[in-house]
Amino acid sequence: MLAMGIRVALIGTGNCGSLALRQLIEDTRFELAGVWVNSRLKVGRDAGELAGLDVTTDVAAVDDMTTIIAAKPDCAVYCAMGDVRPKEALADVRSLLEAGINVVGSSPGFLAYPWGVIPDRATERVENSARQGNASLFITGVDPGFVTDLLPLALAGTCQKIERIRTMEIADYATYDGATVMFDVMGFGRPISDDIGDLPFLYQPGMLSAAWGVAIRQLAAGLGIAVDEIRDSVEQEPAPEDFHVAVGTIRKGTVAAVRFQIEGLVDGEPVIVVEHITRLRGDLRPDWAQPAKEGGSYRVEVTGEPGYVMDISPTSRNGDHNYAAILAAAGRIVNAIPDVVMAAPGIRTTLDLPLVTGKGVFRQP
Repeated sequence: MLAMGIRVALIGTGNCGSLALRQLIEDTRFELAGVWVNSRLKVGRDAGELAGLDVTTDVAAVDDMTTIIAAKPDCAVYCAMGDVRPKEALADVRSLLEAGINVVGSSPGFLAYPWGVIPDRATERVENSARQGNASLFITGVDPGFVTDLLPLALAGTCQKIERIRTMEIADYATYDGATVMFDVMGFGRPISDDIGDLPFLYQPGMLSAAWGVAIRQLAAGLGIAVDEIRDSVEQEPAPEDFHVAVGTIRKGTVAAVRFQIEGLVDGEPVIVVEHITRLRGDLRPDWAQPAKEGGSYRVEVTGEPGYVMDISPTSRNGDHNYAAILAAAGRIVNAIPDVVMAAPGIRTTLDLPLVTGKGVFRQP
């Protein structure tokens, strides 16, 4: 490690990226080497301002990836949108790896555990880029992320027998302000339709299985089992009346709550299940599972001997449950940097990285 810390560039200053940037500025393990932004309105602004901090870093935001690569950081934190621009995100990541820059980040999500999820040739291209630059890559988050791999695997390590593992996100997204995710990806505020042409991005055929296939296949690999098939299903609930949320107005009759499920089957039985229940109002679909804490929580259920039900309720002094969940994703990403920099070249996962602990983040209140 360099005396002044690991030199890190931040790519993407949205909800997750701005919180990762805050830690990169404040955490003495790191030295900020650059910031890339997608918006021209952010170009030239100081990183401290973009992170919401009352500090000046003398690192100005740029919108040119070649400038970031030319700075030769040890690592790049990639938090640019990948859901609706997967090819562009993949190209960015490969360029960074080929330049010898390690990458940690939240996207593209399918690189969290691509084997069996995307074509083998696409995975091999990423591996080749990593070998060419002698660099490593780790993509993670909350869900898919530590709720779907780290936590269930930790519990599984205490069991003598496991029959099924279910992970859940149960959350009210009324305060979530990511318009692209809310409208284009998840389809809130859109008419309910079974027509493929009218379905939002996430509910197009195969998309849920691809997006959460990384979680199911990684967990299966950790358990030493082979998933025969992945299937998914979606339920949508209409708004009973017009009401307002952070991203705008949800009109009566349009999507206001969603429940989707992705199942990994072994011999025809669902053995690994990921379930999401997302409401824009707490009173919608009371028959669906409820969070452990008002607003939202995550749940890991292990059916076995012993069995477990573990509820995780992220909190923050600076925001609500949605903010805290994004903060957790950013923390998981940034805290992995030292181990990823030291890792062997290639795609790294929770299964082969050392346990990422809170080393370096303790501070007196």
